[in-house]
Amino acid sequence: MWIVSKYLITAALVVLISELAKRNQALGAMIAALPLVTVLTLIWLYLEHQPATRIANHAWLTFWYVLPTLPMFLSFPWLMARLGFWPSLAVSAVMTAMFFVIITFVLRRFGVSMV
Repeated sequence: MWIVSKYLITAALVVLISELAKRNQALGAMIAALPLVTVLTLIWLYLEHQPATRIANHAWLTFWYVLPTLPMFLSFPWLMARLGFWPSLAVSAVMTAMFFVIITFVLRRFGVSMV
């Protein structure tokens, strides 16, 4: 029952954001930009009695993994005006994956492990 509750709460959040975005773009975008999924994940980990170090490490790694996603939010609107929705989404996803690889190697040089 616990896992079903987690799915329902998390899914409801995504549906709520998409419904808000249909009615008010700025409000939908602002709520989507909040780290709600991360906060929920931290709560789920805590309620499942995960060690504090695991919870803290999740937050630490999330910070670093957000960085390579940021260019997607700039390139997607530009690409969508030129390529349409699905090709833009595909290009943005590939580009984001490439940035994940790049940031992993760059951070490793500074002693930050992404694994």
